[in-house]
Amino acid sequence: TLYKRIASARDDDALKELQVEMVDRFGLLPDQTKQLFAVTELKLEATRLGLRKLELGANGGRLHFQSQPNVDPMSVIRLIRSQPKVYAMDGPEKLRIKLELPDAASRLRTARGLLTLLKTG
Repeated sequence: TLYKRIASARDDDALKELQVEMVDRFGLLPDQTKQLFAVTELKLEATRLGLRKLELGANGGRLHFQSQPNVDPMSVIRLIRSQPKVYAMDGPEKLRIKLELPDAASRLRTARGLLTLLKTG
């Protein structure tokens, strides 16, 4: 039930309240649960930016934009120009990420950094 509540949190405040509730009830959270909170937080941010999907694996991944994302197109262009070996458009609505991301920690770090860059322009 708690995992469903994490996945269905509507905003950061609800997610933080749930995390506090779980720590109060169960003590320190296991790493897997912390990772679930981190992934859910990323999903909320991606949704706010108008992203449909962000998929990252060991060999990079793709970011799928909605047709009208809340991202300045110039921030995407600057990102591609500054790191053309890492980022490239893959059609009109997908950004390809070409990085070695061998573990969950590197994927989370990359996703956070990418969303921050897109948010701040």
